[in-house]
Amino acid sequence: MSPTIILADDHPILLTGTKHFLESKNFKILATALEGNNAYNEIIKNKPDIAILDFDMPKLNGLEIADQCQLKGIKTKIIILTLFKEEAILEKIGKTIHGYILKEDALKEIEDCICHVVEENTYVSKNIKASIHFSNSQKEIHNLTVTEAKILNYLAKNLSSSQIAEQLFISKRTVEKHRSNIIKKLNIPPTQNGLLLWVQQNSQLFNT
Repeated sequence: MSPTIILADDHPILLTGTKHFLESKNFKILATALEGNNAYNEIIKNKPDIAILDFDMPKLNGLEIADQCQLKGIKTKIIILTLFKEEAILEKIGKTIHGYILKEDALKEIEDCICHVVEENTYVSKNIKASIHFSNSQKEIHNLTVTEAKILNYLAKNLSSSQIAEQLFISKRTVEKHRSNIIKKLNIPPTQNGLLLWVQQNSQLFNT
């Protein structure tokens, strides 16, 4: 059975285009919204299987809606669409967010993303993954110091650098220096979200 979907985007043309595309693929669109409050209310009212939400909307953004759904125990799975790579979204993958797609790739990937999410998997846009090195081996982990390994485990638990600094009783600047060393040792390209993506894709290496 095709999943039920609610769409929200504050760009009417993009919203209409996505709606028509999904309907052409026989997905059932229950409602659409142009801002966050309306999107959240439609989710509460309709309890869709999936909500596809713009990250940056007036009143409530996509992540705020996802957080509210979790607090309310709403089982709707959230897919976020955005123009840019956002660290805040990556930190939520597998938690409150189940899919993350760049808008430029939406029509190419959204159907595949929905299928992954329906099957209880997560999905990250291929263009984000393309520039990131993901290791399938534990060998590189063994080259880390004890502190660096601890920092990786805290990152896997979605802690920020400031929170990790508090846990380890060191400065945030020291945490950032350790993160830089980890990136070099694991041969991860120094992109803005490279380390977080590596942690997400190698979650099996961590005891979270």
